[in-house]
Amino acid sequence: MKKPGILVFVLTALGVTNETHSGHEIPIYPSYYPQEIRIESVDPVSAAGLLLEAKIHAYVGDEIAFEKAIPESIGYVESLGSFIVLSLNPASPLATGEKSACTITRTIVSALANAKDRFFFHPYPVNPFHADYLHYFDLADAAKQTYLHGSVAAPSPQLKVRAKGKIASELVRTRWPTQVSAWDATVEQIAAGDLVASHMFNVNGWLGPPWVKEGWFHAYLLLAGTLSQPSTRHRADLNLRRLQTGDYNGMVEKINIERELLSLLTRNCRRVIVGYTAKKEYFNSDYSAGIENIAFDSHAGFNSPIFIRTVKLKDLPWNGWLRLGTNATPSSAWNPMAGFIDNAGRLIWFTLGDPALFPAPYNASWVLNRIGDVQSTLGK
Repeated sequence: MKKPGILVFVLTALGVTNETHSGHEIPIYPSYYPQEIRIESVDPVSAAGLLLEAKIHAYVGDEIAFEKAIPESIGYVESLGSFIVLSLNPASPLATGEKSACTITRTIVSALANAKDRFFFHPYPVNPFHADYLHYFDLADAAKQTYLHGSVAAPSPQLKVRAKGKIASELVRTRWPTQVSAWDATVEQIAAGDLVASHMFNVNGWLGPPWVKEGWFHAYLLLAGTLSQPSTRHRADLNLRRLQTGDYNGMVEKINIERELLSLLTRNCRRVIVGYTAKKEYFNSDYSAGIENIAFDSHAGFNSPIFIRTVKLKDLPWNGWLRLGTNATPSSAWNPMAGFIDNAGRLIWFTLGDPALFPAPYNASWVLNRIGDVQSTLGK
């Protein structure tokens, strides 16, 4: 719990006490911490009623369904939900060669281009939720135009496409017959949090590598496994190491390395990105039973340390009881060395842990937890 006296001490140490103003409190409460945080598993159906009754302040998880019109007291934040990925079955008789494999890929992806099934058609691994998206905007637009205006065959009912994930199932169900044993391609929904979970170790103030939110890193995790040519894989791994070790001279060279890496990763037709989904997470903002001063991560949403450290109860400005619901259930060990990598464990550790830095909410940089570069205004 942060006490008001701490702020007074910091201002005194900076020498900013020669002039005093009163009448308004500060508009932001950095590292605010309630005296009690309760996290409980709640199914999406029950979560709507609990939010409306202010029995939980926010729901950390997938979009929930409200039976009636959502009142003004219920707000939401939007973050990167998942990637929609198409993978061909290497044993499919329809994809024996590269030419036939690319034909199947173009056919399936083009058929999904105008889908309205709660996903954004974006056949490129880096999307607008990534801070480095502008580095590849022209490449992403060219990929989209290829599928929107390119000459491709009509969807073939002979294709057998299976799906993994709720939205992926909605995309596939009305377009192709689905098969489990015999299939030509898989449309899979991969949650953004699950993609990087194994690379984030919540121990000793460490939350993950500096590039954990970079688009080129996500692209490598999604696509590098299907690079079949040794020379292409070697070149991609070399570019990855250069980006991770800072082996470049200035921002221009860095961006060129990123673009080359993305070009190598998107060269293969056997695994491609179809698009992405956005995740909505709801909170109660009612006065005075709700919350305010809400920050969230553009990729992780509420399941992030910045949400826990900024959210403020309206009726108890400095302490109180924060109640969170989540659709996550524990699936890994809960200890700093062997666990905290599932959704429930990460949320609990973000609450209990005390990292020196944590990911910035809207880009791939980092935020200091307690200290910052404060410019003195002494004598002004």
